[in-house]
Amino acid sequence: MRAVIQRVSRASVRIGHTEKSSIGHGLLVLLGIEENDSDTDTDWLCKKIVQLRIFNDNEGIMNLSVRDVNGSIMVISQFTLHAKTKKGNRPSYIKAAPPEKAIPLYNSFTEKISELLGKEIATGEFGAMMEVELVNDGPVTIIIDTREKE
Repeated sequence: MRAVIQRVSRASVRIGHTEKSSIGHGLLVLLGIEENDSDTDTDWLCKKIVQLRIFNDNEGIMNLSVRDVNGSIMVISQFTLHAKTKKGNRPSYIKAAPPEKAIPLYNSFTEKISELLGKEIATGEFGAMMEVELVNDGPVTIIIDTREKE
């Protein structure tokens, strides 16, 4: 799994002309699921994200987690995070998991991260064409790949 995590002041996702969900202060997580990913990757990545200390404490030092600041989380599926661009100019998505594998892992991820955060999270819709709007706070953007956890 590959995640792009952005600390945001606010974020929202629209599908068509309808706002699906929005959050205030917290994290926007763009999640790419690879064919070889498993529940082990889900568990590890969810814990890592919820415990990631990228919010400022009273002294302006990034020392607090999203849970510590009572922040929100929005998770958006994004298979394009697994784009391969080595050859040619048209990206290949061959490593991205097919929907029959990715959807259960995405659902498991959103349930697990919500459980660890201790509250509902916001989501997009798997496979939908979405408009994601965000205000990156900092800016702070972190990329985590479960293939690089050891």
